[in-house]
Amino acid sequence: MRILVAEDLYLLRDGMVRLIEAYGHQVVATATTGPETLDALRTWRPDVSVIDVRMPPDQSDEGLRAALAARGETPGLPILILSQHVEQLYARELLVDGSGGVGYLLKESVFDADQFIGALERVAGGGTAMDPAVIAKLLSGSSPHRGLERLTEREYSVLALMAQGLSNQAIGRRLFLSESAISKYTTSMFGKLGISDDDDTNRRVRAILTYLNKP
Repeated sequence: MRILVAEDLYLLRDGMVRLIEAYGHQVVATATTGPETLDALRTWRPDVSVIDVRMPPDQSDEGLRAALAARGETPGLPILILSQHVEQLYARELLVDGSGGVGYLLKESVFDADQFIGALERVAGGGTAMDPAVIAKLLSGSSPHRGLERLTEREYSVLALMAQGLSNQAIGRRLFLSESAISKYTTSMFGKLGISDDDDTNRRVRAILTYLNKP
């Protein structure tokens, strides 16, 4: 994969670059400010980018705004956002276009190499990768979507793991169920959420957005 790393802290940026290259991927560019990030996204059109939310010059949300601007110009451009803390508004803004190819991880996740690289690969493939802590924060205090109220406890568990970016096979291992059983649960879940039977990746993204983007 061709990857952009946008992070203003040298040690973290250098560590991510070394980790990514150790897994056989190529870092085509790095950026340390919001404007540099947007310019690099436009220039390189990487397979996936890992971008810090807060970057110079203002240390507010420059990284996120650069990511949103680039995705506005190139819908579906794969972006994995890193944040020190869970910011509900930032996560919702990233998810709102519904096109997939997005992720939101806490920075501490970078220290789990397999989890971090797996998240990058899922996002590059058009999927989602959401930190469990982000999901929990998004759910807290939210009123349930009416379709979600119809899900069984098992279907809801499957959807929660799907939102973390796990495949049916990985969900099955986590819940001690066969892959075919997980497939049946997801089919039932899609029906209850009113999600039509089209491309499977799009259905998964739409189900995850229903789960995360509650009012």
